Amino acid sequence: MTDRALRLGTRRSRLAMAQSGQVAEAVSRVTGRPVELVEITTYGDTSREQLAQIGGTGVFVTALRDALLKGEVDFAVHSLKDLPTVHPDDLVLAAVPEREDPRDALIARDALKFTDLPSGARIGTGSPRRTAQLNAYARSHGLDIAAVPIRGNVDTRIGYVHDGTLDAVVLAAAGLNRLGRADEVTDLLSVDTVLPAPGQGALAIECSADHADLIAALGELDDPYTRAAVTAERSLLAALEAGCSAPVGALADLLADGQIVKEMRLRGVVGSTDGSTLVQLSTTGPVPETHGQALALGRVLAAEMLAQGAAGLMGERAQ
Repeated sequence: MTDRALRLGTRRSRLAMAQSGQVAEAVSRVTGRPVELVEITTYGDTSREQLAQIGGTGVFVTALRDALLKGEVDFAVHSLKDLPTVHPDDLVLAAVPEREDPRDALIARDALKFTDLPSGARIGTGSPRRTAQLNAYARSHGLDIAAVPIRGNVDTRIGYVHDGTLDAVVLAAAGLNRLGRADEVTDLLSVDTVLPAPGQGALAIECSADHADLIAALGELDDPYTRAAVTAERSLLAALEAGCSAPVGALADLLADGQIVKEMRLRGVVGSTDGSTLVQLSTTGPVPETHGQALALGRVLAAEMLAQGAAGLMGERAQ
């Protein structure tokens, strides 16, 4: 490997630049080489349509992958939840660093908690998954809320609360943490209330399959537990044949006895966006030691969820 700067492909949003900047520092440490950010505009950044309408799958990823394949960048950083579940043969997921907080966070006016929101409160989110679970929780607890579809970056979304357009917005806690804005969160939503998107809070570092030296160097940033967890979650998503914008939540976490990690639990949910019907199940097994074992954990739970009617709740299934 030469000493030239490594080129990191990233989306242009403030959040993408923040998380790519953090990865760049880590990659520079393990390679001893400078890393420069190459800003790339994706279709998902320029389209004003709701993600559910444009399909969601790959809209933030394709342009970055094209730049990788053309040799315009050496590696790319994605929010892992944006990655399609089918992986191209000529690219490698070289590292999945340790995951940030996977939970969803509420930013509400007057520092309100979710359960303290007034009757008829308008909550902004661009996610059918969040909409389904928030509505289901509200139904079961006698709350009256209205989920309002929104797009835009973090500043835009929080701005809707500050200007009185909305009572609250829901965003990923990980993104707010990476932007240094965790102090604006008024409520962290328990995963028992809202399961996150598969892969939420994790980053994906991707590069060309023929760059063996770079793959090995990036691999030093990989966290095996995070990789096993997100592999199981994404396997569930793939087996449900659901895209990134489907109302599917999933979270794999480790179950420990004292200091000893014993098992991995995978929870999944699919719901109708009005919250009237949820299929929510979990499965537990040994901590996966191979990629195949992590995939199997997801497939087992997906089969159980499909047997409970999950397919009928996902609307348009991914092609």
